[in-house]
Amino acid sequence: MELAPLLPIAYRILQPTFPNCLWRGNLHTKTIALTFDDGPHPQYTPQVLAVLDHYNVKASFFWLGACVNHSPTIAKAVSDRGHWIGLHGYNHRSFTRLSPQDLKESLEKTQTAIYNACDILPVKVRDVRPPNGLFTPKTLTLFRQWQYRPVMWSVVPEDWVRPGVNKVVQRVMKQVQNGSLIVLHDGACGGQDVAATIQILIPHLLQNGYNFVTVDALWQQGNTKK
Repeated sequence: MELAPLLPIAYRILQPTFPNCLWRGNLHTKTIALTFDDGPHPQYTPQVLAVLDHYNVKASFFWLGACVNHSPTIAKAVSDRGHWIGLHGYNHRSFTRLSPQDLKESLEKTQTAIYNACDILPVKVRDVRPPNGLFTPKTLTLFRQWQYRPVMWSVVPEDWVRPGVNKVVQRVMKQVQNGSLIVLHDGACGGQDVAATIQILIPHLLQNGYNFVTVDALWQQGNTKK
């Protein structure tokens, strides 16, 4: 069963229910954020970087700590280009299945991996996207207690099941609007097609007048609830 048709409905329900998460940017400006989960990957992430370099686009990457430890040079290449870095847990285990202590350790181990690879202080890596978008009110309470910022999504084309490059592009273009927060994947699931996808997608979005910004810029815009 494809989840793609249900995800816009889920977004419309969840976004007003959990307004302290970042679901989108300002609806009054033509800025969007392109984000990538599950990396860095030794093959797919460099392919993504090449496309982003070509179009001079800044993106945001939500990393798994285990993947950072496996590919520290790739992680450094992403960071050196000025892309925004966030946390996705250490090994993609659902946050809802972790004890508070295990969740805290997962995030801190990922911060340590990023510091070792990129020399970015843990205090500067505070954005967290839960694997599979799964969280509970308790998860959000813990994030707030530990001073993390929860980042969600408004456009999820379900690229991880590999429906085809054109299908992913069509789904994004159908849903995108001012402030959209788009989720793609550069890891083991979905990363095979991601460079080809953004090679088509980025020019389409630029032609439609959208400007690409990082997740941090969306936070700074404010008015994310309107």
